[in-house]
Amino acid sequence: MSGSYDDSVGVEVSSDSFWEVGNYKRTVKRIDDGHRLCNDLMNCIHERARIEKGYAQQLTEWAKRWKQLVEKGPQYGTVERAWCAFMSEAEKVSELHLEVKSSLMNEDFEKIKNWQKEAFHKQMMGGFKETKEAEDGFRKAQKPWAKKLKEMEAAKKAYHAACKEEKLAVSRETNSKADPALNPEQLKKLQDKVERSKQDVLKTKEKYEKSLKELDNATPQYMENMEQVFEQCQQFEEKRLRFFREVLLEVQKHLDLSNVASYKNIYRELEQNIKAADAVEDLRWFRANQGPGMSMNWPQFEEWSADLNRTLSRREKKKAADGVTLTGINQTGDQVSQPNKHSSSLSVQSNTVQSVQSSYNPFEDEEDTGSTVSEKEDNKIKNVSSYEKNQSYPADWSDEESNNPFSSTDANGDTNPFDEDTSPAMEVRVRALYDYEGQEQDELSFKAGDELTKMGNEDEQGWCKGRLDNGQVGLYPANYVEPIQ
Repeated sequence: MSGSYDDSVGVEVSSDSFWEVGNYKRTVKRIDDGHRLCNDLMNCIHERARIEKGYAQQLTEWAKRWKQLVEKGPQYGTVERAWCAFMSEAEKVSELHLEVKSSLMNEDFEKIKNWQKEAFHKQMMGGFKETKEAEDGFRKAQKPWAKKLKEMEAAKKAYHAACKEEKLAVSRETNSKADPALNPEQLKKLQDKVERSKQDVLKTKEKYEKSLKELDNATPQYMENMEQVFEQCQQFEEKRLRFFREVLLEVQKHLDLSNVASYKNIYRELEQNIKAADAVEDLRWFRANQGPGMSMNWPQFEEWSADLNRTLSRREKKKAADGVTLTGINQTGDQVSQPNKHSSSLSVQSNTVQSVQSSYNPFEDEEDTGSTVSEKEDNKIKNVSSYEKNQSYPADWSDEESNNPFSSTDANGDTNPFDEDTSPAMEVRVRALYDYEGQEQDELSFKAGDELTKMGNEDEQGWCKGRLDNGQVGLYPANYVEPIQ
């Protein structure tokens, strides 16, 4: 073995063996690597915890949004409860993933951080105490043997130089014998040079062999000391490896929800809710509450009476004196409800028609649109359900093939006040201030807050022609709406 020690002149290293002088530095570097690996493991766990938190938040938002949509949608009965069970599952799983995030950060992350702090001690001048102790231990164990190695390398170099000089002297002497120009004195000097070279070779060889023997004698002790320091480094690294294994097992337990009893119960409950969905029960409920099972006040013979309430037609409303309150006003929102004097004398059947929005496609490619993510989320909430549970349907019907509310004559033969309007059509978006239920076929029905399009100007009797967002066109009282700013 040959090499160089830090205090010696650089000698080319002949091998990559641990026993070569200075090659213990790889073992020392492993201590610094251990500290960095602790940081890497903490960063790894921290990123996973962030993913768990983000997933939990997304599950919660998804469950909240879809629960509202299903509850407001047309689905009913046991199938609705089965559908909502999916949202309940998401909320519970979200809580479990938040617990996973908490365990990763409060237990695993902190455990590694504390162990790293106890295992590695920083020095004032930089580096770690454990690294310096290993470095000093290897240098101390290697120094005596490295000193003898240095002496042996010097002796070998001197011996090889003497051998070279001897060979050169013998060559010169041999060439001089064939040269007649040399006198005996010059020849004598060459012969003496050869003799001295041979003696130098013997001396350097003896010294080289002696230093090599001393190096060989020192090798067992050198190996023993180096082994001792190396084992100390092995024990330190063993603690880190065993600790990493222990931490990774704990992380695995925190991530594995398959063994968590509450996790299994979530899906057991979900399965029960889905299996509890009963089509027969739902159809029976719908029959009783929305179908033939509903009660009905069938018409019966009634004697005429002058005191009987009657329904005012729109034409009678036009002729009515100022100050008479129109029926069908249901103030909502910030409007305060006022008792209607004529409400007891009016019988109005709702024919409110809500616009059917185009259904949202959950599999539509988001990259095809220019809207932002937040805008898409708003659109999903607004458009994913086309109907609401309490949706009312038109009560008016006719056997006639055409039912144009804007024909030249209405039900009583009067002319349509809008037929004579020759002014250019002017459309303005307006918002309803009150609920209004159409009294006749050519009148619109809407709720307070609904938006519609005003077509043309107000007539002399205070009526306007308008169009709902679903395309229905009809009349409505002008004072029931306000322009949208």
